[in-house]
Amino acid sequence: MEATKLQKRAAARADELPGASLDHPFGDGWDVFKVRGKIFMLLTHVTGEPMVIVKTDPAEGKALQAMHEHITPGYHMNKQHWITLTPGGDIDAKLVDDLVTESYLLVVEKLPKVQRPVDPARFRHRRS
Repeated sequence: MEATKLQKRAAARADELPGASLDHPFGDGWDVFKVRGKIFMLLTHVTGEPMVIVKTDPAEGKALQAMHEHITPGYHMNKQHWITLTPGGDIDAKLVDDLVTESYLLVVEKLPKVQRPVDPARFRHRRS
């Protein structure tokens, strides 16, 4: 995926997710997407290259890093639970959409049930 499209695609997917919001708690260089106050995605150019940073299951994150040259451990995040996507290689729109959605759902699953904007299991099933 082209550099200009990666972050736009990720932000567009995040905007579609129920209860998602954009914040800038770390300053101008960071777009931080949250659900019920909990971070599920960060967008930045601080290294000079556009990055999308999302939460992941540790085993899935390792597998993704092994399969995709442009998926690396989470920049300035817990390297086990976060991954970074950069433009290029075989990163496509569907993969970006899927990773943003899964990151969102991982955060939603940890919320108290009364705060969840969606039922994670039903939301995953609906997308299948």
